[in-house]
Amino acid sequence: MSDVTRLIDAAAAGDRCAAADLLPLVYDELRALAAARMAAEAPDHTLEPTALVHEAFVRLVGAAAGPQWDGRGHFFAAAAEAMRRILIESARRKKRDRHGGKHHRVPLPAQIPAQALSDDDLLAVHEVVDQLAAHHAAAAELVKLHVFAGQSIEQASALLGISARTGYRTWEYARAWMFRRLGGTS
Repeated sequence: MSDVTRLIDAAAAGDRCAAADLLPLVYDELRALAAARMAAEAPDHTLEPTALVHEAFVRLVGAAAGPQWDGRGHFFAAAAEAMRRILIESARRKKRDRHGGKHHRVPLPAQIPAQALSDDDLLAVHEVVDQLAAHHAAAAELVKLHVFAGQSIEQASALLGISARTGYRTWEYARAWMFRRLGGTS
């Protein structure tokens, strides 16, 4: 009888120490099982295979009545079922309205040249940039240099005396802030 089978039997009998000793021995196999499950998920899934393994293991050994496995195969089948249920719960949670179930991502273009904007859009962006200036002055300055002066993010960042990385982060923040203020339309 292997160590894994012995620990599975001991954990099934209610030995909490055996359940704790079991994880290091089966972790790699559970991780491979979780990675296989996650490969079929959507690319924007936020649950990682490691978190899936840990959550499944907690559910397996943390049951109130204690785990009841008939051996190694039954243990891994129970682990696969626990992972499936966790993924289903995650999918259902994301579909709920309060978690953004009805909303879909709408990308805001990285470049918004002022020349490409209609007069109405240009006025709307101008008003939103003024609102942004009251909220985050540096972000508003970056937007003005980028959108209205046609500077790249790197050039605008250099003019403002900040790193390009900070400039890109500020630009992403300003884009999201303006997008929300403009009513979420492109």
